[in-house]
Amino acid sequence: MKFGSRSLAVFGALLVCGMGAQAQQDYSGGVFATTSKSGGSSYPCNDTQFLQDQKAFENGQLSADQLENVCGIVTAVLPEKKTRSGHHGYFYVQVAPGQTIEIVSDLDRMNAPKWPWVAVGDTSTVRGRYYYDNDTSQGIDWTHHGTSSSWPHAGYVVVNGKLYQ
Repeated sequence: MKFGSRSLAVFGALLVCGMGAQAQQDYSGGVFATTSKSGGSSYPCNDTQFLQDQKAFENGQLSADQLENVCGIVTAVLPEKKTRSGHHGYFYVQVAPGQTIEIVSDLDRMNAPKWPWVAVGDTSTVRGRYYYDNDTSQGIDWTHHGTSSSWPHAGYVVVNGKLYQ
């Protein structure tokens, strides 16, 4: 496998952080893998599509929320937060070198253990609703099994092969 200098720098940083084996498996040709596998099941991942949609929002070409399937390495985990709509867990996934996206999980609706059930360095695949309010207010939510009239797609989070809905 041939890596450019930028790819080697990112790969080296991941090695230093103690994530080398998983990073090598997930990092391929300068972008994160397009598919994540777990227990024989395949969870789709299309970071390239997500990055295209993100750019389209920035340029004003998209305005409606989008269904996204992203994957990557968890870079940060925030404490549980209670909002008007319930308890939420927040974490960040690196979808490309130098680019992360906030993942919002509705802990009241997910079948998951007590937060946090994800840690820095974990590999994660996420399906949910990408919302873009502006450059500093965007993320992927609706990562649970439920649907509604306002969002008809069930979501999920896979962490190191374990499915949470």
